Amino acid sequence: MPRIVALDVGDATIGVAATDELGLTAHPIRTIRRTESVKADLRAVEDLLTELDAEKVVVGLPLLASGEEGTQAAKVRDFYERLARRLRIPTELFDESLSTAEAEDLLLEADVSRAKRREVIDQMAAVVILRGYLGI
Repeated sequence: MPRIVALDVGDATIGVAATDELGLTAHPIRTIRRTESVKADLRAVEDLLTELDAEKVVVGLPLLASGEEGTQAAKVRDFYERLARRLRIPTELFDESLSTAEAEDLLLEADVSRAKRREVIDQMAAVVILRGYLGI
């Protein structure tokens, strides 16, 4: 069954999460390491979306506390627009304010080691984005 995929786009990494096969829950999938080439990063995301049989992509937009877009949001919006032009599936932005902080809290509650948290924080932020989008 096709899935909804969420992306937490950062300067160094892109966290990826997806719904389960029934579309009921969100699961961490992978962290994509960014390269010097945005085209290569877009291709890596596109390949993963194909592998996951994604039917929709949700990209987290990091808004400021005021609700406005700052520098990081502008970078994410640029990546999102370039990705959306490449894909043949619906792609949308979703307010991801504080998703990384919430992901960190979830990992701390689960007593995940500091080293492991660094490995999975971006994936968990994508899970938080997807849960927010799905309303779960």
